[in-house]
Amino acid sequence: MKKNIHTQGAPPLLIYTLRLADNAMILGQRLSEWCGHGPELELDIALSNIALDQLGHARMLYQYAAKQLGPDYTEDDLPFFRDADSFHNLLIVELPNGHWGDTLARQFLFDTYNYFLYRRLCSSADDTIKSIAQKAIKEITYHAQWSAEWVIRLGDGTQESHQKIQKSFEDLWMWTGEFFMADEIDCQMAEYGIGVHPEQLKDAWRSKVEEILDIATLHVPDATWYQRGGKQGRHTEYLGYILAEMQHLPRMYPEAKW
Repeated sequence: MKKNIHTQGAPPLLIYTLRLADNAMILGQRLSEWCGHGPELELDIALSNIALDQLGHARMLYQYAAKQLGPDYTEDDLPFFRDADSFHNLLIVELPNGHWGDTLARQFLFDTYNYFLYRRLCSSADDTIKSIAQKAIKEITYHAQWSAEWVIRLGDGTQESHQKIQKSFEDLWMWTGEFFMADEIDCQMAEYGIGVHPEQLKDAWRSKVEEILDIATLHVPDATWYQRGGKQGRHTEYLGYILAEMQHLPRMYPEAKW
């Protein structure tokens, strides 16, 4: 019987790798919930493909994390045999999908952040993270372009679509501050040239978000209080529901081979 993997006190490089992997895994899992439920077949397929891209990025990063843990671990152990307090994803990616505008607003805010992050990680001093980032950046660039185009389409569309997506941004804004909150691990990885100090991404992210929202005839929310804690393993109740569904079969049949 496999035991849960706990990450408290783990080496900084492992935690940093898991942060990147968990962001991709949990967002991919969320987006997969749209499969068969998109407003149009084309959009259903597009969002499903983005979910698959995220899972592909997660897989590469989990392979690297498992290698750091040792030969007794595999890429499957990390998403399926950790409890919520050992996940290190940003809180915004675990939030419920809501309606189409909610999902697109969340996607745009995260995609824009992810684009600037991975563009910097393409020069990481860690060869594996650098290689993963260089493989992923083309897909991440497409994600950011696609979600930005949809924000413009909804914001500058009908009165109803404008009002709904503006409300989506108002509701989601307090979850964006965590993008740029640095802790000791962020600072250490940036110092070693492996990762990126989050604050260095803030100006570019803000500028791009303001540019797209202006084109979409939307305004930037003026909230100044932000949620935090996901990177340190403090999550919303929503992550527990995601993991209960995601981990059900692996935990029931831990020795199964696919």
